[in-house]
Amino acid sequence: MRAVLLSFSCFLSFWAICSSSAGAKTAWERDFAQIAVQDHGRKKPLTSFASESCLLLTGKQSVALPDRGKMEALPLLLSLWLSPDGWEKEPILLVGEPILREALGLPPSRTRFSYDELSSNPALRALVLRLGASGRSAEGEDSSQAQIERAVRGLTDRMDLFSRIVSGSALTIVPEPAGTEKKWLTLAEAKAVYPVEVTTKLEESWDKMRAAVLSGKHAEAGTAALALAEELRSLSPARYPEAGKLRFEEAYRELQPWRWAWICYAAAAICLALTSAWGRRLGYFAGWGLALTGLLFQIYGFACRILLAGRPPVTNMYESVIWVAFGVVLFALLLEAVYRSRYLLLAAMPIAVLCLLFVQTQPLIFDPSLQPLVPVLRNNFWLTVHVLSVTLSYAAFGLALGLGDLYLWRWLRQAPDKKRQEPILTQYIYRCLQIGVFFLAAGVVLGAVWANYSWGRFWDWDPKETWALVSLLCYLALLHGRIAGWWGEFGLAIGSVLCFLSVLMAWYGVNYVLGKGLHSYGFGSGAVGPVAGFALAQLLFALWCSWAWWKRRADERGRVAPVSASQISRS
Repeated sequence: MRAVLLSFSCFLSFWAICSSSAGAKTAWERDFAQIAVQDHGRKKPLTSFASESCLLLTGKQSVALPDRGKMEALPLLLSLWLSPDGWEKEPILLVGEPILREALGLPPSRTRFSYDELSSNPALRALVLRLGASGRSAEGEDSSQAQIERAVRGLTDRMDLFSRIVSGSALTIVPEPAGTEKKWLTLAEAKAVYPVEVTTKLEESWDKMRAAVLSGKHAEAGTAALALAEELRSLSPARYPEAGKLRFEEAYRELQPWRWAWICYAAAAICLALTSAWGRRLGYFAGWGLALTGLLFQIYGFACRILLAGRPPVTNMYESVIWVAFGVVLFALLLEAVYRSRYLLLAAMPIAVLCLLFVQTQPLIFDPSLQPLVPVLRNNFWLTVHVLSVTLSYAAFGLALGLGDLYLWRWLRQAPDKKRQEPILTQYIYRCLQIGVFFLAAGVVLGAVWANYSWGRFWDWDPKETWALVSLLCYLALLHGRIAGWWGEFGLAIGSVLCFLSVLMAWYGVNYVLGKGLHSYGFGSGAVGPVAGFALAQLLFALWCSWAWWKRRADERGRVAPVSASQISRS
């Protein structure tokens, strides 16, 4: 326990040092976090809105411009909002898809373009008109055309957000009057609703804030932002978010618990690997402490998302991936507490790191923002029991994958003449498969009940349902084959690797490759290359190990020489 507390305190201290070094830069940003914006049905700090807008517009949390230098998210938003002149000529709008740049006749060496360049592009206007006329995706057409249409929709969303920010219509910061249920208002719209004396005070506070921002006086700008926030809160104290809740969300955004989690997991994996031959006891406890520290960071992150969004954190692909990473580590720690073996942690850490790094490096594809639920998901009971069951099964199968890779790697390293078995590793694989099958079977059954509750039928052979069933049958066959004696330790390890490919298809492929079905609220596109590369690497590794196993068996049979007839006669 002391190792855990020591590891956690060390990481928090390091983070505090990093934060204090940038304190002068971010103190005024925390003041702006007290201004709330209503966006996509949620009231969030202005800093969160700035971060999400910058990511959507530019593809990153900051952008380097030829004439303005590097700009972080909040300064970029404030400049677009408070001083919009000239921004239509700045290259900040992302066109990341090479196929779209080719279709629009844009330079292939650039990925960002100005609003004027794009709005005057005749090819883009033609594509937008065609999409508007069809009113639907290019279903049934070639994949390149569908990819272009998805890219055009993403680009038009960026252009629309840009125009709404520079016009001020996206900054709905004024709460609606008491007794009404309308959406929040912009400062311009508030003039038609509130008395003149109210809007005059708001404009004065806004003008002070604008003047301080444009003159580069950050401290004064922060003070003016706090004053404007208090003016806005006084209009509707019951509906305006409390200052503590806004600070809470800002702290979650600043800490970035998912980044610290994968750093802890990577450090745990390195520590366990380096101490496999010497210092095993010390390295084992250090790995335990680092793994548990990373888990605590993830628990903190999930608690923040639940409190801020008011729902379980498993409603999109981003949340399901970080939840699977959490489940992998959780199962490893629980089994490690029972079996006292370093192998479980050593197998779990790389899987968790890959999951968290994957979503951290693809923020445009895996949206980290907090969004409200779509209507079909607005039943937290079924959402919790069904989705958590399925994703926990993916976590157990992911841990089995890591253990299978570890078994095969150790098997490859041993000398061919040594028949060293790994009953401990295969026992761990078997336990993880049992856990995964239990949760996946429960998730499929509970999903059918939820489908009957929502859509009036238990089963409809939807691609998501079908592939979940395929995955369940694959793992059931693997377990029954082990019981029936069709394969031994090596076959179980190979099966744990190959069967996970069905999980990848059910979890990722249906959403990002097929992209159709009743589960459309979870669909998206992109990052197919890294996932396909991971699946191909696992497949090739399993085939390589299978070939090596067959070759060893052939060599063993060759060493047993047959008895000739002359030998029999002489005897």
